[in-house]
Amino acid sequence: MSILALEQELQTMMGQGQMLEAFDKFYADNVVMVEATGEVREGKAYNREFEVKWLESLEGMHGGGVTAMTANEETGHTCTETWGDFSFKGGQRMKMEEVSVKKWEDGKVVHERFYYNAAGMEQ
Repeated sequence: MSILALEQELQTMMGQGQMLEAFDKFYADNVVMVEATGEVREGKAYNREFEVKWLESLEGMHGGGVTAMTANEETGHTCTETWGDFSFKGGQRMKMEEVSVKKWEDGKVVHERFYYNAAGMEQ
C-alpha cells in the first residue's frame, strides 16, 4: 500500500472520530512527535497519553477536514493540511488549522512535525 493511501486511511478514521484507533493502528512504538512550539515527545505510549489528555479537554467538535494532502513515495513522507473547529471545556472555541509532515517506515509513522500558529495556545 502506498504511503498516500495510508495517510488517506488515517485521515478518514480521524474524520470519523476514531482518533485513538487511528493512532494505535498507524503510529510506530518509537514515534517522535514535534509540536509547532518545539516541544518534542518521544514514544508511542507517551504520545498516546498526550492525545488522550487533549481529547479529554474537548467539549465538542463542530467540523473539520482535510484541505490538502501529498506524498513523496521515494522518501516516505506525507504532508497534510487540516482544520478543525473545537469547543474546549471552560467555554473557549477555536478554529485550528495545521500542517503535519509525517515520515513513514514499514506502514507506520515514525516522525511527525506539526506547523500551526502557536501564539496563545497553551495545551
